[in-house]
Amino acid sequence: MHADEVTADRRPVVRILGTHGIPAAYGGFETAAENVAIHLRDHGWRPVVYCQADGDGPIVEDVWNGIDRVTIPVGRDGWLGTSLFDLRSIRHACRFRDPCITFGYNTAVFNVAQAMLGITNVINMDGIEWSRARWGWPRQAILYVNERIACWVGDALIADHPVIEEYLARKARRSKLHTITYGAHAVAEAPTEPVTALGLEPGGYLTIICRPIPENSILELVTAFSRRPRGVKLAVLGTYLDDDPFHRAVREAASDEVAFVGSVYDPAALAAVRFHSLAYLHGHTVGGTNPSLVEAMAAGNPVLAHDNPYNRWVAADGALVFSTVDEAADRLDDLLGSAELRSTLSARVRARHAAEFTWEHVAGQYQDLLETASGIAPEDRAPAALTGGIA
Repeated sequence: MHADEVTADRRPVVRILGTHGIPAAYGGFETAAENVAIHLRDHGWRPVVYCQADGDGPIVEDVWNGIDRVTIPVGRDGWLGTSLFDLRSIRHACRFRDPCITFGYNTAVFNVAQAMLGITNVINMDGIEWSRARWGWPRQAILYVNERIACWVGDALIADHPVIEEYLARKARRSKLHTITYGAHAVAEAPTEPVTALGLEPGGYLTIICRPIPENSILELVTAFSRRPRGVKLAVLGTYLDDDPFHRAVREAASDEVAFVGSVYDPAALAAVRFHSLAYLHGHTVGGTNPSLVEAMAAGNPVLAHDNPYNRWVAADGALVFSTVDEAADRLDDLLGSAELRSTLSARVRARHAAEFTWEHVAGQYQDLLETASGIAPEDRAPAALTGGIA
């Protein structure tokens, strides 16, 4: 953006950090950043989203869909590369005095710089990431320390689920805490081509869509489904590797009605797969508001969910629940045996989504919190007060 354009743009700036960037093509945080940025753009703010790119080279600044982007290349892969990107993003953002929204606390030690400079920082605290055994104890320790730092330096802390807020209340002042969930756009129709391309028949399959790790109860659900002939397929999305013992165990437990269809990354195709599914099986045992559950509800999927406080609050009365393989098998009998039950659950999850999980509602809460924490409201801000802008 040229200097004369910056001068002419009198909107207050908010800098969005902590994600791989927009347009969303990676995960839940990226989808949230995109939708929050679009909402803020349409409500008097000028969002600047930091984006990570592979390789080396200079920082690149451009505009996507009316939203400013600062793209920072990083020559390292994995967690070290992400940490380096966060450091460079925060260092760039600290050249300004614009309020920030940070997704995640994994590198909160770097956010100390914003706190020392008096820069407002609203931090989405994600789930209780340090508690996940799959990280290994060294990374768990790093995450735990950074969680504590984020509770200290964040001006406002977002929990994506009431249970997460209660957990954070033991670490931070209650006045800092706010529950704002994940969102999803309602899916009222979808083409069938993405479904048939996977070898599936619209309305003739159930879905499991999640990261293939033990804490998501995939083995239990596949085992329960495979106990007896179902007359429909179970479509398991994701990449299952031959050299991974857990992945092999899931495949070995599967009947010939289980279809491992691979990963689907295109959002429109994924929405179509959800929309034409008979039901969604959600085995997540940890975390807060899970994006895949919310997106299934937005598509009207009846839900069979692991019985825990996270899933019970999100899906409410739109889900059947299970704790054991036997219970999951019985609940599958119930779902597949009654079109009326599936219709009732579908109506309930759509109503629950409309009440709590639309992006209009979620992003509006981000805006309200940002304006409260920063003391800035676009309609009240004098044009001469603008201090931000891409440089």
